[in-house]
Amino acid sequence: MLELYTDRLRLRTVSPGDWDNFLYTHSSEELNEYVRKPQAEAVIRQKFERVLKNQEFAEGEWLLTIIEDAHTQDFIGFVGLQNSDTEMQQMQVGYMIHPKAHGQGFASESLKAIIDWACLSNKPHKFIAYCIAQNIASAKVLEKCGFVREGILKENCKIGEQWFDDYLYGLLAAQRC
Repeated sequence: MLELYTDRLRLRTVSPGDWDNFLYTHSSEELNEYVRKPQAEAVIRQKFERVLKNQEFAEGEWLLTIIEDAHTQDFIGFVGLQNSDTEMQQMQVGYMIHPKAHGQGFASESLKAIIDWACLSNKPHKFIAYCIAQNIASAKVLEKCGFVREGILKENCKIGEQWFDDYLYGLLAAQRC
């Protein structure tokens, strides 16, 4: 089981007891505004079961961690890494923070922690992130963590029936580690 700490946060592997928070974050319209249309509970349950089984972090798989308050164990959100391209040594990052925890620096703190861990344990060359152009808060998190906007992917993400542009962000591991 992965367990990382910062001054304020604990990041840990998802466990069966995290179902309610997983369901909430994947079904909340507010949290998914820039991600996807909320999905049916059965679809979310299948995703949750895959996350619980995924312990090898193979190419294409996500390592998802729970973000908790280190002192109270209150749920804050999720941060994860996708082993997106082993040959190119690239990892994609993603995060989702509960609305009650927005604006407190938890996204950037947890993202820095998991990137530091990945640098030590997996030796990636580059981290990448996609961010819908309208998601200003997420773009600020990435930039605060040292990511640089490297391009724009026109109409790259479809949410419901609407297409959105994605900003492509990159961070060379040598610049972070």
